[in-house]
Amino acid sequence: MIDEKKEKPSDFDFDTWSAMAQQNPEKFEAMRQQLIDDLIAKTPAHLRQRMIGLQWQIDQMRRQAANPLAACIQISNLMWDNVLKEKGLLNALREPRSILKALKSKPPGKVLSLEHYKSTK
Repeated sequence: MIDEKKEKPSDFDFDTWSAMAQQNPEKFEAMRQQLIDDLIAKTPAHLRQRMIGLQWQIDQMRRQAANPLAACIQISNLMWDNVLKEKGLLNALREPRSILKALKSKPPGKVLSLEHYKSTK
């Protein structure tokens, strides 16, 4: 049977996960979702919403893809876009000062009051 006590990402055993996906896809999916949720929960608070958003994008790609390979290619392209595009990781590593300066120079967003929309009950 499959050992489900794997808790650390460094303990990831591909063969175990592969066997679970073949033997019990529903349990595999539950374990996969739990691992993702645990990782997001450990993310620093200021990055957590971004991680949730990225995971949502990935889940949508997986749902809409014709097959697992197509999903993998789409997810890989998303990753490379986040590395190579103008505001990607590669630019941030090459030009951290200019990126930080651009981020600091952006005006803050407008805060909207919701008082008008509150119920008067």
